[in-house]
Amino acid sequence: MTSKVYTLAELANFIDAQLVGDSNVEISDLAALQSASAGQLSFLANPKYLQFLETTRASAVIVDHASAEHCTVGALVVKDPYMAYAKITQLFDQSIHRSPGIHSSAVIEAGCDIGSEVTIAANVVIEQGCTIGNNVIIGAGCVIGANCIIGESSTLNANVTLYHSVKVGCRAVLHSGVVIGADGFGFANDQGRWEKIYQLGAVCIGDDVEVGANTCIDRGALSDTKIGNGVKLDNHIQIGHNVIIGEHSAVAAGTAIAGSAEIGKNCTIAGAVGIAGHLSIADNVHVTGMSMVSSSLKTAGVYSSGTALTDNKTWRKNTARLRKLDEYMKRLLKLEKKMGQAVEPRK
Repeated sequence: MTSKVYTLAELANFIDAQLVGDSNVEISDLAALQSASAGQLSFLANPKYLQFLETTRASAVIVDHASAEHCTVGALVVKDPYMAYAKITQLFDQSIHRSPGIHSSAVIEAGCDIGSEVTIAANVVIEQGCTIGNNVIIGAGCVIGANCIIGESSTLNANVTLYHSVKVGCRAVLHSGVVIGADGFGFANDQGRWEKIYQLGAVCIGDDVEVGANTCIDRGALSDTKIGNGVKLDNHIQIGHNVIIGEHSAVAAGTAIAGSAEIGKNCTIAGAVGIAGHLSIADNVHVTGMSMVSSSLKTAGVYSSGTALTDNKTWRKNTARLRKLDEYMKRLLKLEKKMGQAVEPRK
């Protein structure tokens, strides 16, 4: 539990909320509606949880104007409860903040430019020619390859690896196990033998980017792989060489993006999506979970592929019928022709 305690008045002021109830109520933690107790603050962003609002034991709840009348405890009334909750979480962050300094076991090679107020933890290796900006935090066991640049106020959590010549912008957050700048998957087949194509580009990551644990971003084959400002990447994502992701797009866990694909700005890619290489996705596109993107998406909107979940017996029947779809189409066209209603088949 955080040691900091806030009054409802302080929290209302922080998120610019209308306060309903006792402004002196003290809040020391956040919790879900169902499990919250005295001294805790909760929120209601999804109407399906409205049933828990009237029985919650939280001291206060962040709600919108429509739900406020159902709240039986203190309320912080805002237009967007989820966004208000997101902002308040920073006040209750329990991460350990270390004092600036360089651990005695860190290895920093010649020619590096290390900024002020930098934290470098145990067993970090920083190879020659790197530039580390002010207020950067580098967690234990990180390896920073030669000639990398890390912008100010960025955080690398434990065991992040940057290969050579990677550029990371300001205020980036890279979680444990992230690997940036490994070789892209490039091989030429010479009569059954694979010849490696050396990857001569790098990776360039913009400002305010967050990369989840164990995500890999490959270096470019010739030009750089590029991740735009404000992009948010979840855990276990594979980003191939020369991929470009536009500003403020977000990609959920398990997605794989093949080489040279280009994703526009403000896109959202849901979990376990596959995106083929050498295609483009327009700005403001949303791709739903487990979809396969095999051709370019040129217009903003929501896209899906695959079939909805059903019971196994029905799925097996549908799959068997799907295999005969071409046969059925041919029979239909033949019947239409026989009846004098022939139509041009779609390709």
